[in-house]
Amino acid sequence: VMHTTAGYMIYTALTHRYVFDYHQGDIWWCTADIGWVTGHSYIVYGPLANGATTVMFEGVPTYPDAGRFWDVVDRLKITQFYTAPTAIRALMSCGEDFPSKYDLSTLRVLGSVGEPINPEAWRWYHKNIGKGKCPIVDTWWQTETGGILITPLPGCTPAKPGSATLPFFGVKPTVIEAETGKVIEGNGVTGVLALSEPWPGQMRTIYGDHDRFEETYFKLYPRYYFTGDGCRRDEDGYYWITGRVDDVINVSGHRIGTAEIESALVLHEAVAEAAVVGFPHEIKGQGIYAYVSLMEGVSASDELQKKLIKFVRKEIGPIAAPDVIQWAPALPKTRSGKIMRRILRKIAANEAEQLGDISTLADPSVVENLKASYAEMFPDNLT
Repeated sequence: VMHTTAGYMIYTALTHRYVFDYHQGDIWWCTADIGWVTGHSYIVYGPLANGATTVMFEGVPTYPDAGRFWDVVDRLKITQFYTAPTAIRALMSCGEDFPSKYDLSTLRVLGSVGEPINPEAWRWYHKNIGKGKCPIVDTWWQTETGGILITPLPGCTPAKPGSATLPFFGVKPTVIEAETGKVIEGNGVTGVLALSEPWPGQMRTIYGDHDRFEETYFKLYPRYYFTGDGCRRDEDGYYWITGRVDDVINVSGHRIGTAEIESALVLHEAVAEAAVVGFPHEIKGQGIYAYVSLMEGVSASDELQKKLIKFVRKEIGPIAAPDVIQWAPALPKTRSGKIMRRILRKIAANEAEQLGDISTLADPSVVENLKASYAEMFPDNLT
């Protein structure tokens, strides 16, 4: 995507300053890979435009052990810390002992980016890293938006674990009914998330393909920028991102968001992380396939599978119960911590030979392990 220099720089600097309450003398750390947009916007351009001391990190949060992040916070006296929910969940699975070994008292603001943070991970982050004192800014934005669009402001916005809360200054989110394109007014509503007015960091085109730019973002709902995400606006006007619209599974005619099922799974005390995708099902059209990473010290078993299926039925309803649970000691993630769901979809659909490029994965061996596990579960499916 292409951004203009001035609009993009102004927006990243402004959001960095106000969303994270940045002041001169603070030590800022965004853990993202510098090659991804979060690294562009919130390691380089925004912080440096504000004259910030910004920490750049190369590595993973669990090497040489799960205290790696907290050691850096302790040694460098980090004041604002910005990371992905996937990293938080991975560290949460290692228990509370690692963060308790380090002095995290310099932290003033915690941030989350990349996908909606489930309430359980939010609470762990708040308790064990923020010591119950640091506000968490659960930020929603995209590569295309250049910077943060929906976020709490620390010390100003009452938090709701799992909600991105309210739009940043000048941002005009709109909830649209997916099928009709009708704008849904009021609170307590669900639909797809669009934006009704531009903002300084907005992308201007796709390099070399402006027609694709218009087709992708503006044609489906004319006069609106379509984000591709579903959302819920609750009774207080807070926005809850329910995941990509293409991450909706159609089970026997019922549309179910994968994020909702994932959040239900990680509510269980045995589950550290979950990723849910759809797969072809002879009767339902699409079935629910869940990849589950367990907490450290928890053993996988058929009995636990049954308990998790029953747990989801209780939390959401029978229609959301997973058809398949595959144990996943690790999930395929980019170095910035985002789960590559297209890989999970291919494995679940028995199309593992069509994975495409996996060069951006932090650990490509994770894919081979998942493929081997699938082969053990479904030996008759192998071609």
